[in-house]
Amino acid sequence: MLTIRFDRLGVLPGDLVLDAGAGFGRHAFELARLGADVVALDYNSDEVVATRGTFGAMVEAGEIEEKRYVGALQGDATRLPFAGDSFDRVITSEVLEHIQDDVAAIDELVRVLRPGGTFAATVPTWYPEKINWMLSDEYHAPKAVGGHVRIYSATELKAKLRTAGLVITGSHKAHALHSPYWWLKCAVGPRNESHPLVSRYRSLLEWEIVERPGSLKVAERVLAPVMGKSYIVYGVKLP
Repeated sequence: MLTIRFDRLGVLPGDLVLDAGAGFGRHAFELARLGADVVALDYNSDEVVATRGTFGAMVEAGEIEEKRYVGALQGDATRLPFAGDSFDRVITSEVLEHIQDDVAAIDELVRVLRPGGTFAATVPTWYPEKINWMLSDEYHAPKAVGGHVRIYSATELKAKLRTAGLVITGSHKAHALHSPYWWLKCAVGPRNESHPLVSRYRSLLEWEIVERPGSLKVAERVLAPVMGKSYIVYGVKLP
């Protein structure tokens, strides 16, 4: 399940791309399939190990060329171990809302992007996220260790990206069908995975991701501008 639209990011074969906060690699793997050379960075060591393993399996299976996998490493987005102007594209998906000093992280992400390079960030959309926070204190920090520390408005996120040196080129919302799932989870308790309503809705989402039925694709397209769970912003670094 991808959140960022790589056509809007302008990804080309041979581009060097940083996925900061890659998690288990969903965006990084697709970037490699598109022919980009990928560096996946995450704060969580377990996720870095899993991402390395998946990249290795993809190379072994001939799904991607070996050179597309540049590396997967553990690191802190507020102190990136890369020289300035290193990457053609930089992405960060569902990460900034977890970082106390998000301004430092954004500055670092823009620092390592080359002038004229493109950038994409995704965060939870304001009103679906606000409902989650209202339904459960266990969903967000400080009760949730490593949980979300802020709710972004579109204005705040764009202002912080502009201040760091980006020109905003577009935005959209995604994953409307996931908002009710999280509302359900927060209503019954975020850790209550076995609740029948939660498990049934999760099964629906898994089926939608695998089968991609036309009816749900239409529902997603219609509902995303209104209740999409993720808000995605694209930008380009000033020369």
